[in-house]
Amino acid sequence: MEFIGVLCLILVSVTVASHFSRRMGIPAVIGQLLVGILLGNGGLRIVHPDILVKDFSEIGVILLMFLAGIESNLPLLRKYFRPGVYVALLGIFFPLLLGTGSGNLFHVPLNQSFFFGLILAATSVSISVEVLKELKVVNTKEGSTILGAAVVDDILVVLIVSLCMPLLGVKSGSDRSLGFMLIAQVLFFVAVFFLIRWGAPYLMGLSKKIFAQSSVIIVSLTLCLSMSYLADFIGLSSVIGAFSTGIAIGQTNVWKDVRYNIEAIGYAVFIPVFFISIGLEVTFDDLGKQLLFILVFTVIAIFSKLVGGFMGSRFSGFGKQSSLMVGSGMVSRGEMALIIVQLGFQAHLVVGKYYSAMILVILFTTLSSPFLLKYFTKKVYT
Repeated sequence: MEFIGVLCLILVSVTVASHFSRRMGIPAVIGQLLVGILLGNGGLRIVHPDILVKDFSEIGVILLMFLAGIESNLPLLRKYFRPGVYVALLGIFFPLLLGTGSGNLFHVPLNQSFFFGLILAATSVSISVEVLKELKVVNTKEGSTILGAAVVDDILVVLIVSLCMPLLGVKSGSDRSLGFMLIAQVLFFVAVFFLIRWGAPYLMGLSKKIFAQSSVIIVSLTLCLSMSYLADFIGLSSVIGAFSTGIAIGQTNVWKDVRYNIEAIGYAVFIPVFFISIGLEVTFDDLGKQLLFILVFTVIAIFSKLVGGFMGSRFSGFGKQSSLMVGSGMVSRGEMALIIVQLGFQAHLVVGKYYSAMILVILFTTLSSPFLLKYFTKKVYT
């Protein structure tokens, strides 16, 4: 029963932290992360990353990516496809290039440096959306481009992370041949296409005819977990299975009900444990030695996304101030980068002494994003 007490402590702490974070105008995920640091190895050492915490955390990240997929607006992506792709591609290229190069300057092995670049390439649209809603500019060309670019960015970064894991020296724990794995992964994405186009609508329609309580939610959740398991089984990350299923469910007429109920399940229990679990591993033992690393990577994280978004928007014909607004909307890393850091930590691509440093880099960039976006938005719409 010890875990029940730990879970109660986590849920109460996360609720209080989220409340005060939002009251102070900062993302709730920041408060949750700080609670994890406080309760874990860097603070009071009350909560430890044991097997139950890790299992709840893994379910949490799957549900989080499932929800991210559901909320991905494909019609909006099609409308602003060209500027969104330019912004996303350059917003991935510059962080990947500068992150890898900066890692080499700190004498980090090339595979780990490349993964640092992947962490910086991630973006989090949820935080930008909150600011855009607050300023009432969601439906502007800049706001729509930010949302479209974030969708493309999420898909590409998750794909790159999943496909590059074997190339970065991460063992899958399977004795299956590389050729078999590649064929299986290609077939997986073919299956995803059929799931989005035909499978999910059919299954959701069928679930309505089942005489069982919450049948639609059960079928959608089972589909999410099955695709996550399948992705992991063939050497991809489980999050890409969840994300793909979310996109498929998002194209059906039950997506609002599914999102509402999965949010209730996820954010009430599993997702807070995921964010808490990330903070549990943070320590400050060698923080003094990592200050330069944190400073350099924070500057690179902000600069690379700002430049990538600016150049991508300019290529699409946006004005200077509008391009800066789009670039600032891509700065936030938030939960996407935290997910990738956790994947890297589990795969030993983010080793202990850099784990805490990368968490702080994500923390600082996420905190800076709302202020940058508000500043450049007012430049455009005042």
